Amino acid sequence: MLFKKVDYALAKLILDIEQGEIGLPEIQRPFVWKATKVRDLFDSMYKGFPVGYLLFWANDHLESTRHIGTIQKQKVAHLLIVDGQQRLTSLFAVIKGLQVLTKDFKEIYIRIAFRPRDSHFEVTDAAIEKDPEYIPDITKIWSPSIGIFKLADQYLSRLRTSRNVDQDEEEQIKQRIMDVSNLLNYPFTAMEISSTVDEEQVSEIFVRVNSMGITLKQADFILTLLSVFWDEGRAQLEKFCRNSRQPAIAGPSPFNYFLQPEPDQILRVCVGLGFKRARLQSVYSILRGKDLDTGEISEERRNAQFEVLKNAQEQTLNLTNWHEFLKVLIRAGFRSKSMITSDTGVLYTYIMFLIGKGEYKVEPYTLRDLMARWFFMTTLTGRYTGSPESDMESDLARLRTVGSAEEFINTLMSIIKDSLTDDFWNINLVNALESSSARTPVLFAYYAALNLLDAKVLFSNMKISELLDPALRAKKSATERHHLFPKGYLAILKITEVRETNQIANYALVEWDDNIDISDKPPWEYFPDFKKRFLNPDELASMLEWHALPDGWESMEYFEFLAMRRKLLAKVIRQGFEKLMG
Repeated sequence: MLFKKVDYALAKLILDIEQGEIGLPEIQRPFVWKATKVRDLFDSMYKGFPVGYLLFWANDHLESTRHIGTIQKQKVAHLLIVDGQQRLTSLFAVIKGLQVLTKDFKEIYIRIAFRPRDSHFEVTDAAIEKDPEYIPDITKIWSPSIGIFKLADQYLSRLRTSRNVDQDEEEQIKQRIMDVSNLLNYPFTAMEISSTVDEEQVSEIFVRVNSMGITLKQADFILTLLSVFWDEGRAQLEKFCRNSRQPAIAGPSPFNYFLQPEPDQILRVCVGLGFKRARLQSVYSILRGKDLDTGEISEERRNAQFEVLKNAQEQTLNLTNWHEFLKVLIRAGFRSKSMITSDTGVLYTYIMFLIGKGEYKVEPYTLRDLMARWFFMTTLTGRYTGSPESDMESDLARLRTVGSAEEFINTLMSIIKDSLTDDFWNINLVNALESSSARTPVLFAYYAALNLLDAKVLFSNMKISELLDPALRAKKSATERHHLFPKGYLAILKITEVRETNQIANYALVEWDDNIDISDKPPWEYFPDFKKRFLNPDELASMLEWHALPDGWESMEYFEFLAMRRKLLAKVIRQGFEKLMG
């Protein structure tokens, strides 16, 4: 048998977690539920409802595990939680009154309140803190320093300051508080997987018994190996990702306005750089020290492969490299996360940047321009959106025979030119612009092109690059997407389908106050007024060209206008890219 069934009382589970007998394996992340789910869990247990099986994995072969909570344990866990981590983390945190890590790597307390009058659980907030009907933090029910009888007396004393409590209700309240305390006797059933089962089998078991859970990926198992054989490396990845989310008070930081990566995403960069691979399936075996031909596992081979990974991670997490790369995105016309439709595309470009910088020693100025063209191309064509691993594997394979900086540049430029043919610009791109999606790569490529062309916002003297600056944070966005043919006007024309009214070709960037002034006026009514702002006909001509507005557009039939403008939008995107090409 691959597993055995074991029954636990909650008190035993809490004790084993506290002592470190039960730990969290790296294939599950230490992130807790929202407080409302924790509340619902306690409510279900109180009512005697089942709350699901637990799935453990016997730990006779892993040397390091992650414990629940933020305190250090004395023992190495002999059982690892594969399924049920969110439940046990939540129960442990509330019952012991300990902090846990959130998804943003912050340490928090989970506070749940209980109202004995009707046995109601709630998430504690300021109003509940003041309400004498509630015990605002049920953690105190299990606190040895207070005691349940003292807590009940304190609660009743406070309740009596707001209303009368007769003898029968007092007994009922005490019993219900005792019922909460007795949740420590709640029975759980766990399936314990044998230590002889490997990570791949554990992943398959996890998916089969918990189809609603997080599917375990190859990256999760590689992160497991880091925890076992190079825990410092795993910690470095997590620190980098944590610090990318908030500006540093002092000193250098990976914080940026483009990407707040997860550890497994940065791991992909390290793997791509170190092993020239995008598919992680074989990398897991390589890092275990497995010979892919013979199947034999060697400690010497494992150590050598980890050295490769360590060197790659050092380059990946280097803050100078990181911020030099982020300049590539700005050089390509992209200003912030709001213009990024694929984190994978950003990170795969970072791999290419690091290879060009570290392995081929491409001159920095040349490398920045090359990678800006590469990123623009991959974004515009959606190169890494369909089968990203396969496409990146193919791109990396082309570099295995490249021996110089010149060959590296020529290889990437060849891919760019093969991707952006005349047919692409004149047919594929025009067709891709026939979309009503608010977040499509071709739309943000158009915005990037406007930035590259130093274009101004429609009807404004402010540059688009200035108003798209992520440092500008106000209640109202500096720019808004304006319907050139307003929806109210289109409704008069009996055009109401969203896929028709919200076409990309019906949008332009304007300042928000202009958007309000235009309202639902037809273009033939509002456009002449805005034209008066431009006394210089050359300025008006540039404005119309940047925003792909054909002569007489304001009086065109709507669908004729859309068809004409899609072609002009494609032309502007091409002009922006050609400027990037120099």
